[in-house]
Amino acid sequence: MSAITAVVLAAFAAYAGAFFFGYVEGNFALLLMLATVITGLYWVAEKLVFLPQRQRDAQRLQQAQGDRAAALQQQGFGGTDVDMEPARQRLLMQPWWLDWTAGLFPVILAVFVLRSFLFEPFKIPSGSMIPTLRVGDLILVNKFHYGIRLPVFNTKVIANNEPQRGDVMVFRYPPQPSLDYIKRVVGVPGDEVAYLNKQLSINGQPVPRSQEPEFFDSDVMRYAKQFGESLGGRNYKTLNDEDRPAFVSGTTEFAYKDNCRYSVEGVVCKVPDGHYFMMGDNRDNSLDSRYWGFVPEANIVGKAFFVWMNFGDLGRIGSFE
Repeated sequence: MSAITAVVLAAFAAYAGAFFFGYVEGNFALLLMLATVITGLYWVAEKLVFLPQRQRDAQRLQQAQGDRAAALQQQGFGGTDVDMEPARQRLLMQPWWLDWTAGLFPVILAVFVLRSFLFEPFKIPSGSMIPTLRVGDLILVNKFHYGIRLPVFNTKVIANNEPQRGDVMVFRYPPQPSLDYIKRVVGVPGDEVAYLNKQLSINGQPVPRSQEPEFFDSDVMRYAKQFGESLGGRNYKTLNDEDRPAFVSGTTEFAYKDNCRYSVEGVVCKVPDGHYFMMGDNRDNSLDSRYWGFVPEANIVGKAFFVWMNFGDLGRIGSFE
């Protein structure tokens, strides 16, 4: 078993290393589930097979020691027996290959349950959600707010809240579901979303917004126009780049694209059932539903709600809801 376990651990380490350094397009949820299943099997085998076997071996050693002591005593050599307790403890000790499998199972199981059903950490990789979220923000995502889903398969098994306009949501990127994206929900099923001349409207009603002081983006060393916006009872800020036209260029083919009308002023889309229209708060620097289409309900990961760390700016820590 030690040789088989060494091969399994080496395979896991190689895959995890390749995934971490970007050599393969990995699936961390699948890797964690496999680790949970495999270490769980070792844990069960330890409880039912390996530990009882070691206990029987230790008991046989103890019995042999007692028989030997009795025999020596009959021959008049009492009190000269060797202390076999260290040898007994070595027999009961877990071998290394069980330490690294069954021994880690409780920790891996706790991480699996926490990450799959409760909260999952994410790192913001781009500036599409500036000023709400900054590059380098480490955020927490509520995995049960929109319902309990099976890990890996992402199938909803217990319903909860439906996404609302204004929510900041993490979802699987429709053109490449292995990637997670984060944007703001601006359109729910049945809505007509219009983004014309950089003004957002829902069902013919302009979303209230107000002029705010210009925002200085230290990453690109330039100022951008900043607006306060209110949607779904949530107040947040958005950015606009005066140098970028309202025209949406570089769109791809996507499901229900015929629900959208593109013009030099922007885009108008009717959100189909079971789908959502997503936009970044950094409106002119966000690859979102305007370009690649609607997010199916099956792609939802969870609701983002808290910055738990930014190593470059500790003042970022806190709720952004």
